[in-house]
Amino acid sequence: MKSRWGALLVLALVLVAGFLVISCKKKSNPAAPGGPADVTISIVGIAGANSYSPNPDTLTVGQTVAWHNIDGITHTATSNTGGVFNTGNLAGGSTSSPVTMMNAGSFPYHCAIHGAAAMSGTLVVMP
Repeated sequence: MKSRWGALLVLALVLVAGFLVISCKKKSNPAAPGGPADVTISIVGIAGANSYSPNPDTLTVGQTVAWHNIDGITHTATSNTGGVFNTGNLAGGSTSSPVTMMNAGSFPYHCAIHGAAAMSGTLVVMP
């Protein structure tokens, strides 16, 4: 009987460890450890090139950027070149996770909900 309980205990520990490993997997947009973003851009509303402030904004390779939605409706900041960054839906008052910019260049982006014609911005990453 003791060996049966011991086996169940070992199985339970293995399952808990497995769940911890799965929940700690690396995110696709890594955040700066232990702190806020180096640069925060405000999402101000549906106003074309004036939808994000400041626009354009500049940072250097390795710095992090986050978007804070100060508008009352949901928006995103989604890179025009697929996969560079995507904040996902940000409700009014929320802030995205910081995104580390690892490559220099000019990165135009838009709100995936409202489209590039209604909301657009540019992030300039210096070497």
